[in-house]
Amino acid sequence: MHKKWYDYLWIWSIIYFALGFFNILFAWLGMIDFLVPLLFAIVGGNKRFCNQFCGRGQLFRKIGAECKCSRNKPTPKWLSSKWFRYGFLAFFLAMFGNMVFQTYLVAAGASSLKETIKLFWTFRIPWGWTYSAGMVSDWIAQFSFGFYSLMLTSTLIGLIVMVLYKPRTWCTFCPMGTMTQGICKMKHH
Repeated sequence: MHKKWYDYLWIWSIIYFALGFFNILFAWLGMIDFLVPLLFAIVGGNKRFCNQFCGRGQLFRKIGAECKCSRNKPTPKWLSSKWFRYGFLAFFLAMFGNMVFQTYLVAAGASSLKETIKLFWTFRIPWGWTYSAGMVSDWIAQFSFGFYSLMLTSTLIGLIVMVLYKPRTWCTFCPMGTMTQGICKMKHH
């Protein structure tokens, strides 16, 4: 089978996290992973991004299937159920909204920049080495810390379910996949 350029997009996921590890401002690049799938769904009315171009899904397949780090067990039905997918999307959007609100508070001067990464929306990990104060406005840095936290947490959840079940189990309840699926359904009705 001849590989195409997009078969290597899994490398993007690794580069993204590596760059953010050394300079948190690179976290903004993750917006590509938010906007491009939405564009595919809105303009093309399809989930081609998820099925073909998603670097995270490719990374889970590579680690899980090719490197045999997945138990390859069937995904529990509840993980792909409508109530779980939409519930997880609502939770994810609430966490994203909170991150945007925290960014607003820093921009408005009501809160100060927190140079931490929050894993699983709970555990604070000091991450100050990745940013030198004053490089950019504090709100830009605050968004970076929050967005990197969101991306890292969702990737860790994806890795956990990859190990426990099939490699791309994350894809069954990925918030972006759920949103793009909803957009595609609306476009085709």
